[in-house]
Amino acid sequence: MTSVRTTEVRAVRGAHRRDVIEGADQRLWQWLTFAPALAMMLALSILPLANLFVTSFQDVAWVEGQPVRSWAGLTHYRALFDDELFGAGITNTVLFAFGAVTGQMVIGFALAVLCSKIGRGRVFYRAIFILPILIPGIVIGAIWKLMLNYDFGLANKLLGFVGIMPHDWLGSAETALLSVIIVDIWHWTPFCFLLFLAGVESLPQDVFEAAKIDGAGAWQELRYITLPLMIPTIIVTSAFRLILAFKVFDEVYLLTSGGPGTATEVISFTLYQRFFTEDKAGYGSAMSVAVIFLVSMLLVVALSARRRSEAAQ
Repeated sequence: MTSVRTTEVRAVRGAHRRDVIEGADQRLWQWLTFAPALAMMLALSILPLANLFVTSFQDVAWVEGQPVRSWAGLTHYRALFDDELFGAGITNTVLFAFGAVTGQMVIGFALAVLCSKIGRGRVFYRAIFILPILIPGIVIGAIWKLMLNYDFGLANKLLGFVGIMPHDWLGSAETALLSVIIVDIWHWTPFCFLLFLAGVESLPQDVFEAAKIDGAGAWQELRYITLPLMIPTIIVTSAFRLILAFKVFDEVYLLTSGGPGTATEVISFTLYQRFFTEDKAGYGSAMSVAVIFLVSMLLVVALSARRRSEAAQ
């Protein structure tokens, strides 16, 4: 009897040992197959960032087509505090990001809620709402530069019909940034609309049916059911759009080129000038590192807010 039990124990141990070996071999094979993709990702992301960080502490000059580097220490980072363009770029970028994203979130959410309640013609409305995001940036710049033109733009033509004098939308310091914000809202609201529509349509319908039975109206459903359940989607969407808004360049370059003065000087345009116009690779790298740090902090705050909202639910 004892020998039989000993044999069973050995068999169980042997089977367990084989499972452990097979599991280890499988994990090793998974890591080996994943290693090339991981190495490529590190090479395409970590190495450029490391080079950017190192360059931010150097002065780079070109001699006979070759870069000559010299150590500059924290000189470039200290110079950021005295750079008026950098300060204007940060200020305008923050104003642009929060103004544009707020408009996109509100309009996108409203369109998503309305479209989710439409039964007939839903596909047509969705196609119309997402159309602006499909247009290339260069075309959008051309369209809106014509629409906002002082002499023959559509905006001033419409104002003329109601007796209002024409306005130089892109050439005035008071309205240039607002005009770019409006263009960005028109361009990127479909992005928020698509994410919000997917979130609204995935909400549990039994909660809404119970609310209707209890006599809740449309406003009560929106305030006490839809909005609380959509908070994680709202946080993620706002984080995505804020990060993309902080990187805006094409609309500013095509519409105003940062002017008039520094009215639409955003940080991406400032970086473009430092790198490619003034050929200040070291200083531009320091500025880039500072911007990456600010955007990373924004992402950390957004993710923390999302975890808190999910924990509260």
